[in-house]
Amino acid sequence: MAGSGYTDLREKLKSMMPYRDGHKGGSGGGLPREPPEPPYERKRRHQEDSGSEPSDYEEQKEEEEARKVKSGIRQLRLFSAEECAKIEARIEDVVSRAEKGLYKEHTVDRAPLRNKYFFGEGYTYGSQLQRRGPGQERLYPRGEVDAIPEWVHDLVIRKLVEHRVIPEGFVNSAVINDYQPGGCIVSHVDPIHIFERPIVSVSFFSDSALCFGCKFQFKPIRVSEPVLFLPVKRGSVTVLSGYAADEITHCIRPQDIKERRAVIILRKTRLDAPRLETKSLSSSVLPPGYNSDRLSGNNRDQILKPKRSHRKADPDAAHRPRILEMDKEENRRSVLLPKHRRRSNFSSENYWRRSYEYTEDCEDEEEDGSPARKVKMRRH
Repeated sequence: MAGSGYTDLREKLKSMMPYRDGHKGGSGGGLPREPPEPPYERKRRHQEDSGSEPSDYEEQKEEEEARKVKSGIRQLRLFSAEECAKIEARIEDVVSRAEKGLYKEHTVDRAPLRNKYFFGEGYTYGSQLQRRGPGQERLYPRGEVDAIPEWVHDLVIRKLVEHRVIPEGFVNSAVINDYQPGGCIVSHVDPIHIFERPIVSVSFFSDSALCFGCKFQFKPIRVSEPVLFLPVKRGSVTVLSGYAADEITHCIRPQDIKERRAVIILRKTRLDAPRLETKSLSSSVLPPGYNSDRLSGNNRDQILKPKRSHRKADPDAAHRPRILEMDKEENRRSVLLPKHRRRSNFSSENYWRRSYEYTEDCEDEEEDGSPARKVKMRRH
């Protein structure tokens, strides 16, 4: 070892593995170890460092797909600012009626930063499905959603018919999507087995965009670059058919909803579209042994997965004392049992709220010779 210039084996090993110093901290003088990069970041950085760019073939393929999408899109600017304002006032009325609970149960569907209002025809989708995936959507039984409002016919559909966007009598389903800033709708294809083509949408309140071919990732939410970015102006009509409607997904990204925006989607359901029946619907959701006769009349129980409540939260609810199951049991025992076997009147969580009510009762019990049971409670 002296011939090699090293007097200590540790020095020789250190010289043979210098990269280890970069991962050691403390007295060794090396830099602290950095946390590993996520795989997608490592891949992106590698591409940037290597200077790799999409090949000509990949660019041509993307351009070709974008051309196919454009071939199935038609846009028109039909509604003036005055007409938009009149329709937007009607949309506000729909929102107000929904808040008051004036619509049928399946007419309104709420989600964070996005509310949906079905008219004419409604259908199950997303988390409402018993089996997930394309082709599993079903129309609701007839009459489960409210009819298309007259103002939609008078102010929107009639104008589209006059400009030959759709034929007379085409629309039997109207959906209003009301987005708040940051709202979105994930990539999807309008169910081919449910709706005829074309798909017509009219935008209100603000400008936005429709993106094609995006992929969503969640927690946190991230969206890939679209194959085609389509600006959508307030008062404009967008018509999807062909490749744009059937062969590629479309979505609305959170970053494209900067202000409140509403869109009215007008479609026609297929004659052979599958429809939920009351009995088959109940058998797929209700537990075994449940009496299906209870689904008839005014006593019909809920037969789909529960939707979000249409009512606003009560702001005073948090300040009211909660009644726990043990409190209910305590009260039940106090009624059924004789006095000498009853427990104390102090309930589990509400003791600190109601203790003053029972001071006299405790004194009476002590005089009778049966001291009150003292319960030491802890506030949560």
